[in-house]
Amino acid sequence: MPYLNIKISLEPSAPLAEAIATRLTRITADLLGKKLEVTAVVVEQIPVRHWFTGGRSLASSGRHSFYLEIKITEGSNTKQEKAAYCSHVFSAMQELLGPLDQASYIVLHDVRADSWGFDGKTQEYRFIKAFTQEEGNL
Repeated sequence: MPYLNIKISLEPSAPLAEAIATRLTRITADLLGKKLEVTAVVVEQIPVRHWFTGGRSLASSGRHSFYLEIKITEGSNTKQEKAAYCSHVFSAMQELLGPLDQASYIVLHDVRADSWGFDGKTQEYRFIKAFTQEEGNL
């Protein structure tokens, strides 16, 4: 149940937003083991002339950038999985956007299981319920 919010430095384009959401959802499922049906992606498109790195607009550099924040349940992924995820996301974004500025960021937030959830239930509640049901089957 990850939540992804990505900002990209390009003029608004519905087909590109859909391609980014599709690719990120797939990478998140494949590399972090997250369920497709509860993966939410928000794509925000910022005109390149409004994106600055080192005090200069990217419009003058011919490069693009992105900033991805993803929230996942704390302890659900290893450091190695997260490192592979960052590498794959950067490569995918370079394929979709073209040459990227090095100041393109990916931030994975490990959120405590008792501090977030979906469909009205926390992740901790889901864990406890599943664990209790497994114990009953022993």
